[in-house]
Amino acid sequence: MITIVPPGVLTQPDNGRPALAWSFPDGVRAVSTAVVGGGVGPCRWVVNVEVDDQYHRDPVAHVGELAGAWNLTGPGAGLLTAAVVAEHATGADGGVECVATVGLSHPVYAASSAAAGAWGPGTINTVCWVPVGLADGALVNAVVTATEAKAQALADAGVPGTGTPSDAIVVCCPDDGGEPYGGPRSEWGRRLANAVHRATLDGARRWSAANRREYDGHGRARGMID
Repeated sequence: MITIVPPGVLTQPDNGRPALAWSFPDGVRAVSTAVVGGGVGPCRWVVNVEVDDQYHRDPVAHVGELAGAWNLTGPGAGLLTAAVVAEHATGADGGVECVATVGLSHPVYAASSAAAGAWGPGTINTVCWVPVGLADGALVNAVVTATEAKAQALADAGVPGTGTPSDAIVVCCPDDGGEPYGGPRSEWGRRLANAVHRATLDGARRWSAANRREYDGHGRARGMID
């Protein structure tokens, strides 16, 4: 039986920072928006790497170096975050599991007149496991369902935004079977939404409390101590 809670922890050889890690046997595939390994396809590993908030490295080269150092082989997904990965939050419902690293220094609404910025390390990274095989359409729909649940959790936590500019998600499942639906009222979409909502809400509340963060009503943070 595959489980992603709790994740393993690896140490980055160049700076000693941690990374959350998952290793899967053959027969698992994923849909991912990760900067490394994005798309739909087989998945043998996922890493969520903690980096400095002033990160300026090439993320593809960096994750490639780490994968080599950690002996991770085959296709995988690499995420980067300035959030503290040791403070990850989890959620589960009916066999669906979610692990989220939540940092909220820069919340934004998806629809905005603000100019596009350069890529940065994602501050809300979400890794999910669904224990049944999902068809391609259902996998893509699962990303939408999980994202809607994330936005709902942020609203419930009083965060003025639907996410941060560079959030990323990975949804993994067995590669056998073809469950056709991943929407929020399908059986597995509902469970996924509940798991993501629980993890994101817990992570958002804990992050805000730890950083004594309040917002001014315009998406700007105040009272920052980190």
